Amino acid sequence: MGDPPPSVDNGASNTFHTRNYQQELLEESLRSNIIIALDTGSGKTHIAVLRMKHEAEREPRKVSWFFAPTVALVEQQCAVIKETIPAILMISGASEPGQWKDRALWRRVLEANRVIVSTPQVLLDALLHGFVDLGMDIGLLVFDEAHHAISKHPYNMIMQQFYFPLDKRTRTAGSHERVRPMVIGLTASPIYGGNTEAAFDKLERNLDSIIRSSRMHREELAQHVHKPVFKHVLYGPPSYDWDTLPSYNTFSLKTVVDSLSIENDPSVKSLRSQLARAHSDDERRRIDQKLSKIIDKGDTFTHKGLNDFLRAAQEICMYLGEWAADWYIVKVIEQARHAANPYNNIMTSWKANEKHYLLDNLDQVNLVPLSSDPDEIRRMLAPKLEALIACLLAEEEEFRLADETYSGLIFVTRRDTVIALAEVLSRLPETAQLFRIGCLLGSSSSFKRHSFLDITREIVKASQVKTLAEFRGGDKNLIVSTSVAEEGIDIQACSSVTRFDPPPNVVAWAQSRGRARQRKSSFIMMLEQDKEHEQEIRKWQTIEQQMMALYTDPDRVVPETFEEDDHDERTYTVESTGAVLTLDSVTSHLNHFCAVLPNAAYGGQLALYDLDPPDYPEDWHSQQDRLKNLPPYKGPWGATVTLPRCLPPHLRKFSTKREHNTKRLAQKHAAFDAYVALHKAKLLDDHLLPLMSELEPDKGEEVKKLLADIEKRAGTERVSIQADPWAPKTDEDAWWKAEVIIDGLPALTMLTPNPLPTFAKEEMPTIYIPGRGATHVKVRPIGKMQPDSAYLERARVYTHRMFSTLYFARMRPDDHAFAYLFLPVVDGPDEHLWEERRKWMGDRIDRGTDVNDRLETSMRANAGVLHKQYGLPTDLALVRPNEKFGKLFQFVRWYNGPLGVEDEERMRERYEGFPDANITFPVLQVKQFPQRANFLAPLASDTAGLARDEAIYLLPQYTTIELISKEDLQYAMYLPSILRWMTCALTIVSLRDELLPADSVAQVPFHLLRIATTAPVAQETMIDEQPLNYQRLETLGDCVLKCLTSTQLFADHPLWHEGYLARRKDHAVSNVQLAKGAIEKGLHRWIIRDRFVPRKWKPRYLFEPVVEEPARPETKPTEEPTEETKEETKEDGKKKKKKQTQELSTKVLADVVESLIGAAYEHGGFDLATECIATFGLGLSWKNLSVHIDEVLARHEELDVPPPQLSLVEQMIGYEFTRKALLIQALTHASYNGDLASTSYERLEFLGDCALDMIVTSMLFHAEGQNYKPGHMHLRKEALVNSHFLAFFCLKTFTICESPNPSWSPGTGVTVDTDEQKIYLWQCLLHSSHRVLEDQHVASTRFEKVGPEIEKALKQKTIYPWAALTSLQAPKFLSDMVESLLGAVFLDSEGDFTAVCDVLRTLGIMEVLERIIDRNEMDVLHPISRLTMWAAQQDPQQKVKLDVKKKEGNVSCAVLMDEEEIVKVTEVYHSRASQEEVRFAAAEQAIKKLRVLEEEEEEDAVDEEDNTWADDIPEYDW
Repeated sequence: MGDPPPSVDNGASNTFHTRNYQQELLEESLRSNIIIALDTGSGKTHIAVLRMKHEAEREPRKVSWFFAPTVALVEQQCAVIKETIPAILMISGASEPGQWKDRALWRRVLEANRVIVSTPQVLLDALLHGFVDLGMDIGLLVFDEAHHAISKHPYNMIMQQFYFPLDKRTRTAGSHERVRPMVIGLTASPIYGGNTEAAFDKLERNLDSIIRSSRMHREELAQHVHKPVFKHVLYGPPSYDWDTLPSYNTFSLKTVVDSLSIENDPSVKSLRSQLARAHSDDERRRIDQKLSKIIDKGDTFTHKGLNDFLRAAQEICMYLGEWAADWYIVKVIEQARHAANPYNNIMTSWKANEKHYLLDNLDQVNLVPLSSDPDEIRRMLAPKLEALIACLLAEEEEFRLADETYSGLIFVTRRDTVIALAEVLSRLPETAQLFRIGCLLGSSSSFKRHSFLDITREIVKASQVKTLAEFRGGDKNLIVSTSVAEEGIDIQACSSVTRFDPPPNVVAWAQSRGRARQRKSSFIMMLEQDKEHEQEIRKWQTIEQQMMALYTDPDRVVPETFEEDDHDERTYTVESTGAVLTLDSVTSHLNHFCAVLPNAAYGGQLALYDLDPPDYPEDWHSQQDRLKNLPPYKGPWGATVTLPRCLPPHLRKFSTKREHNTKRLAQKHAAFDAYVALHKAKLLDDHLLPLMSELEPDKGEEVKKLLADIEKRAGTERVSIQADPWAPKTDEDAWWKAEVIIDGLPALTMLTPNPLPTFAKEEMPTIYIPGRGATHVKVRPIGKMQPDSAYLERARVYTHRMFSTLYFARMRPDDHAFAYLFLPVVDGPDEHLWEERRKWMGDRIDRGTDVNDRLETSMRANAGVLHKQYGLPTDLALVRPNEKFGKLFQFVRWYNGPLGVEDEERMRERYEGFPDANITFPVLQVKQFPQRANFLAPLASDTAGLARDEAIYLLPQYTTIELISKEDLQYAMYLPSILRWMTCALTIVSLRDELLPADSVAQVPFHLLRIATTAPVAQETMIDEQPLNYQRLETLGDCVLKCLTSTQLFADHPLWHEGYLARRKDHAVSNVQLAKGAIEKGLHRWIIRDRFVPRKWKPRYLFEPVVEEPARPETKPTEEPTEETKEETKEDGKKKKKKQTQELSTKVLADVVESLIGAAYEHGGFDLATECIATFGLGLSWKNLSVHIDEVLARHEELDVPPPQLSLVEQMIGYEFTRKALLIQALTHASYNGDLASTSYERLEFLGDCALDMIVTSMLFHAEGQNYKPGHMHLRKEALVNSHFLAFFCLKTFTICESPNPSWSPGTGVTVDTDEQKIYLWQCLLHSSHRVLEDQHVASTRFEKVGPEIEKALKQKTIYPWAALTSLQAPKFLSDMVESLLGAVFLDSEGDFTAVCDVLRTLGIMEVLERIIDRNEMDVLHPISRLTMWAAQQDPQQKVKLDVKKKEGNVSCAVLMDEEEIVKVTEVYHSRASQEEVRFAAAEQAIKKLRVLEEEEEEDAVDEEDNTWADDIPEYDW
């Protein structure tokens, strides 16, 4: 439409200056549905904007929906509306389609906006799928260019299918009533032609509206709509006719086209070849019909393209002239040669044989040189073009003399004529000097192949957007355009519009005339003399007058609507959503369903239609002369639609009887039956779309509630802090007794507020004491303690005294309320002496005489004073020098001298800061206190951790003695480590008691559960100094989970194709889903993630939150109290303890779930792992693996007579199938069109992939003596399951087939020899695709070249052959074949992984697995990763860059080191795999050249220890 808005006040109020005729029509639109018929430029959009603004203010819930037929017009009108109504959303067909298939998204859009602007198909699709309810969600429909609302246009489909079934709107209708929305239409010309009253009646019925224009303010309307001056230009016919065209190039082109034979066309040859190889009757019949049709119609891409080319050239010659036609032919042939180059990306849909055939024929066109002489060009102009030039010059002069700027628009029917006309005008000086010319051709966003002449789009270099911008800005003043500029483009008012070709209808007449709306503008028609064009124009003018009379008639009312009798209409409605399937929508729905099926390459995933009866008799293409004049069949028709082979047989073929009037209708009914069956089989959701929400049932909503903005907050979620096992579980003031026995020390009584469990012997802790090695600790629960306050007080005092000896700096001086208390079972023999000394020291402090207040306490005495009081006691334990009080020493003896020279010198240096210090005897001889603090960590050697025995001497008067026994000191040293173990142990016991099922998963051994719940951030270690954390178990559990999930989905959904299975599996095992299950079960409370830091340790107090060591980014304590904490503070008026929370990454939560699964699998196999998974739910109902296998096999249908060739495959893989149909399915490609009813192999490939992954991961986890870290496991697995590796074994596997070869000679007569023939596994694939065949042979040829090199590397060498494997460029179906065979064996053997391993051994894969995994004989690091790591380790660091370029049919990769080229590899470009090949090859050559490996490949040896790489191994995205 392109109306500019009337003048607007762009202030805050956005006040429009509404004209009277606009107000008149606005008020009428408030009363009833109307179609506003006003000329272009009169401000129709302004009326609609005011109407929508009124609706937004009146209707609080329902939206207004503004339609425009094109994307360009949608964008243009949205910008206009937004100035007045900010709450607006634009949606067009160009928007990402995937995002509009979510009901929740639609609800948010409808709630957040008051106006939606879109193309009509957007709303039609949303209505069809039940995302939008027309009666409940929309209050006003605005149809721009409303004249389109006829026939099958989306405008009309919305009205007929969704508007008219609703109840009529009443004046009292409320916002929540489901009624028809109001309607307003906008148009410059309501009808296309014909009977005016009938056309008006039809449009008004379709839109339930009446057509109106201004009746009371016609004069004002005339002031704002400047009708152009109508002119016509007559031209004479050319001096030649269609048979005597003067263009030599056209004649030469016609000669070549006339000589074409359809039988030589590549498409015909290809179809004949396919027909000879057809595998089934259906395939043969389909190819036979296609071949007959293209021979009958001549409708091949090449033949049709060349004929279209000739017709375009002939029309250009007739209407523009000889030179224009010659130029056009030269230009198109030049463009064809350019487009045929594969590196120009212009016509990527051209097939190679079509290119050669087309170019060969174009090369036969003898072209004459073109003259650039303007006189020559003028001499060869057609009369029509001469008349146009004269008219343009006259128009330009008229405006120039009036001192006005000229801007012109020429409408031409054919795109090719636009290009040639613009070229001629730019070549002639008289026009080139006056006119700056641009072209508008329209655009297509489709990537499908259309016709050969689509290449002419590339001749026009400037884009449509740029051309329009230059026209508006005055850089161009003349546009030559197709009908694209008639409506839907924001183009300025022109001073002159010329119709080079007559308009086809009234709409085109009115729309093009509306572009000439400047004052004194002109609208010019070019008419051939002696033709009837003038009568046509008079007819259009008459129709305009009749329309004006009708839509200004005050007595006209909206015609009564009625339902049309359409006996062919069918609908299928889903009650739960309101989604509707119709005959008009079903074909696109079915095509979309097939398009999203997996493995759509090789043309296998299409809905194929067969007519009944066929269009042509069988074999018509070979007997065309005899059968050509057969009378055409006129119906009725039936049809059959065949869906892709990845679907089950009963959902693959649907037919209708011969009862439909047209072929298209028969096909729609067949498609309708198919789509309804797919929905009933639950392969579609209730919005009639391919499964999305069912595959991802929580997709964002429920998970977002649980994981509050996980993605926005860098993958973290606030959860309660780690469970504190020492916190009292009840309010009862009770204590429980246990006995702690450390080998070599007296027993201790331990008191806890909760009872301790009984630990099994193997669960007891071991501490590692320097000089003693592994020391066992026993913890024996005794029972509930009888109330005894005196005993409790003794325990509190003892606990405080013992711990404060070493940890006083971090303890509360007067707080004895510990979460655990200790007291020796029996006092030591010298305990009374220590009690006496402590009492003596207490008395000294009380007297306050001669006491060092800073250093001495009731448990700490000056050594000199102690010596005076008690002589020389020898049972001292811990000594502190006053000058460095934090430095601890171990007492050795009292020493009476003499000192050696060096000892005396060191002693004087120590006390040089004490002027009064004199060396007097006796002195204290001490030695360094042991530095070891974490006694849970194993010792590296027998002498590790021992303090040096070097004698150190201290003066007693400058030394402080801790008044504690040696036994108590040892308790103080060892108990933090024992308590750490107990904290972890109690956490595990709590996990077993509260979360894990008692009779199954809770039986998993303690050490496995501890590993499974310990996060890497805790930095725990095992006896062999390997990290004690969940990472290895998580890797195993991840694989077990995927294996069980895949098998369960395979069994539960027998109708799902591999795409559905893979998406649902990915969702079920996703981190978000696992984290959701973890949080629902409160698993985060049992994840051990606090780090034990002995040097910061202090005893645990009652009712004190654990302060954890935030040693890694995984955990981060929150500083602010939660909302609950704030409420408590206000309520009590007192400061309470904060309820701490922590941020815990979603991945950690998911990892612990997987590690628990891994632990369960380690202890009890798949059945126990299934029990563990079921604990967390994960959105599935879990059963044991064997149950799923039984379910699948119970549904299995065996073949009556299996093909005998299957035995060859069984020989190759070393396995004989009990159920032969599984083997056939494993060998069936999606493109196969044979008679076998088998489903294609994708489902079995899905199952085989998880079986192979399980075997490889299990081997990696259990590899004896390797203990691979997760990063190394990942690298090795990538090397062993990638598609190139598996394809290599598919290409190398063969069997020998013997066949008899009879011969005869006169001497011996008939003799029978035996021929041996190799049959390869890849040759056993069942398919019907020439592309598959070509790819098989290409891969086989490459295998012959590099296969021996790969085999030698895999068997003998120490570097994995990444580059060589990549150079195979093997198609994916080869690796799929191996995986599908493994899946078939897995099922046939009833889930026996040993049988799958045996097949892997037969294929030769197991030998490589054992080399890489068990014996660690091969380095599998990616060459690119290796090069990157090496460069980063250089001093200074170097930067590696791999520069890949495509040029002239080749692809090259240069390795640059600090921008300096090291090596360069170039190969012929075949596909994207070629790029990977040169990248890998270049990286490997650079490694050799730079001597990254210390030895040449033949001499390389892999390090015995797996410590050659850091944990952060650069990963290459394979």
